[in-house]
Amino acid sequence: MATAAKKAASTSATDTAKPKAAAKPKAAPKTTTKAAAKAVATITCDADLHKMSEADYMNKAQLAYFKAKLVTMRDEILDNARETGEHLKENEVFADPNDRATVEEENMLEQRVRDRERKLLKKITTALVRIEDGSYGYCLETGDPIGVPRLLARPTAELSIEAQEKHERLEKLYAD
Repeated sequence: MATAAKKAASTSATDTAKPKAAAKPKAAPKTTTKAAAKAVATITCDADLHKMSEADYMNKAQLAYFKAKLVTMRDEILDNARETGEHLKENEVFADPNDRATVEEENMLEQRVRDRERKLLKKITTALVRIEDGSYGYCLETGDPIGVPRLLARPTAELSIEAQEKHERLEKLYAD
């Protein structure tokens, strides 16, 4: 009986989610060529993305590739966080103050890394949402394509290189 309720809830949730997804505007029109449909199965590495034409920018194959890359990054971060939690729960007692200080320093460093990964996790989640709504790969400020090379280097990029440089110049100007 509980499984029937779950199925009904998931069916109603998917029925209500479909109209919302269709109502969202796309950032740019997507081309559906035979080459793009074939590319869905052929993108296995970064080099395959570089070979694709600009007309195929952010087609289903590219979006699927970046989604898989982002999900992998997210899973690695979550695994690292779990391992860090387990590692920090270990209570080793050291008689030597130097050993104790070394362990505490290592723990602090590990926590700093996890804090950075926590911030990256938020960006990954935002990028995955942008993939779902069709705005991934386009600059939030200008609407221009970010570019495959930049997205390969930083899959969570939200701004084009020009917009990012402008933001960095402004930060430097107001930081001084």
